[in-house]
Amino acid sequence: MEKSFHRFSELFAQLGLRMDEAGIRAFLKTHSPLPDDVLLADAPFWTPAQAALLREELLEDADWAEVVDQLNIALRAPVGG
Repeated sequence: MEKSFHRFSELFAQLGLRMDEAGIRAFLKTHSPLPDDVLLADAPFWTPAQAALLREELLEDADWAEVVDQLNIALRAPVGG
């Protein structure tokens, strides 16, 4: 089965967040850097539904897993990095 390609902005939309460039930048600036000892889905800024979506996508290695990994990396970068 062929996997779908999802854009970073589409993940933000799935999470109910602003998906425009300014919204994504503001979110990353506000929540970065995420400490190394905190799993992405366990970050305190997610709603329970958002956390569940992130966990599900990573555990199942679903279509969204690659872009969720990109979000994880982006949130661990130093602010302005």
